[in-house]
Amino acid sequence: MSDLDVQLPSAFDPFAEANAEDSGAGPGAKDYVHVRIQQRNGRKSLTTVQGLKKEFSYNKILKDLKKEFCCNGTVVQDPELGQVIQLQGDQRKNVATFLVQAGIAKKDNIKIHGF
Repeated sequence: MSDLDVQLPSAFDPFAEANAEDSGAGPGAKDYVHVRIQQRNGRKSLTTVQGLKKEFSYNKILKDLKKEFCCNGTVVQDPELGQVIQLQGDQRKNVATFLVQAGIAKKDNIKIHGF
């Protein structure tokens, strides 16, 4: 009985990789730009953009987005997320293509959330 080396399986954490990405540690950590949609009342919706670099002027980006997509919007200061751009309507795909064409973010760093 003593000749057998018994190895107990170690606890496997299926979310370890996801938690490592969220922590931002390591050389491969990416800063994602999150484009989300929030449902308001009825058919009304709100598109939010967060995670842009601090060096960009949010008001200038907002001004170009509003002019490009013919919608209204605002920059909101959130205590946890920092500055967030809000646009009226479902502008997720439009915002993603705009950010890539303007060179603000790479296509690989943009995550589109929502239904």
